Amino acid sequence: MALQDLTPQLRTRLSRMERAVGWFVFVATALLLFGFGYYLYHTAERKGWFVTKAKFHSFVQSSAGLNVGDPVLMMGFQVGQITLIHAMPPLDKNNVRVEFEILDPYFRYLWTGGSYLKVNAADFLGKRQLEVTRGTNGYALVVTQPVSVKTIGELKQLAAQEHGQWQLAQDVSGADSNLLFGAYTMLNESNLQVLAGMNLESNSVYAYNNTVNSKRIVASWNGLEHHYRTFTPGDDTAWIRPVESPPVSDQLQAMVLQIQQALPNVLALTNKISTVLDNTAAATSNLNTTIAGTQPLLTNFAVLSEQLREPGGLGVWLLGTNGAQQTTAVVTDVDTNLILLSLTLDHLADITSNLNVQVQANTNLLGGMAKSVADTDSFIQGLKHHWLFRSAFKKENKAKTNAPPDSTSSGKH
Repeated sequence: MALQDLTPQLRTRLSRMERAVGWFVFVATALLLFGFGYYLYHTAERKGWFVTKAKFHSFVQSSAGLNVGDPVLMMGFQVGQITLIHAMPPLDKNNVRVEFEILDPYFRYLWTGGSYLKVNAADFLGKRQLEVTRGTNGYALVVTQPVSVKTIGELKQLAAQEHGQWQLAQDVSGADSNLLFGAYTMLNESNLQVLAGMNLESNSVYAYNNTVNSKRIVASWNGLEHHYRTFTPGDDTAWIRPVESPPVSDQLQAMVLQIQQALPNVLALTNKISTVLDNTAAATSNLNTTIAGTQPLLTNFAVLSEQLREPGGLGVWLLGTNGAQQTTAVVTDVDTNLILLSLTLDHLADITSNLNVQVQANTNLLGGMAKSVADTDSFIQGLKHHWLFRSAFKKENKAKTNAPPDSTSSGKH
């Protein structure tokens, strides 16, 4: 049916429906485009398309367990991913070159002092992963400031015009190989004058302006030449030192070989242990026989112990029953004699005490006795000289040894 054949009411209603369908298609298309753009933005943000990335490379012994797209870790965070793995030429000293990217700001943690690439085992199935370590000192491995070679004269003019902006991008050593100026040293009139007097090659140094930053990595530290090297279009990756541990499969293989080598010794040790157990069983059997033989001895010892625990059991065991009775009788007699002796000593002490009391009570007793003795001696001497009793006292013929010599005889010659 042609549109002209429709009534005005139907044509009006149809035009309204066409406009509604047109708006619906427009809104649906806009939402579809917005969703697709949001998805692209999130994907770009997740993959770091809008973030500055630093490219690094290193060399490993084997690519086993490593794949392009695997994450690179730092301190437990995913900071990048592997971008390339390929074998080196036949005559090259390295085996496999691994390239990876580190996102901003994590590449700013990588310094010459303490940063290196670790190749660790991720599981027990041979999977491995890359991990970079955080640096603590030294120089940044990569920088975003453009580095250029400037003569001393140019740097004097630039330092005068742009004060506090120009810094060294290399190490400068003296004639004795001692470090005079390190990288990042601020250039001024005094140290530029010292550099001018050192007769450097081409009278120029590597330097950079600290106020100029690029949106990409432009230079990396060259450890052999001790200066920052500007990237070229065909070489825009920085080298990092690797520390590679053997794959788990190699470690397991080495462990299996070691177990195989140690297995004969283990079997020999098992045989020795079996022999020791047999000897122990034999010794235990002999010990049981010995214990059975010592059973009567233990019984007699128990009986003897019971006798010794009785009162006077040791004396009965040593002297016998009669000996113990005789010993008891002797001890009783000795006790009796000791009692009598004690009584005698008590009587003697009483007599001595009475005598002492009499002597102390009669103070003239000793004097009278002494006078009586003296008088008796005088009476006896008198009787010796009386004619009637002189013959009763005979003179002794013994010459007195101490008598003085006779005076009459001593004069005769």
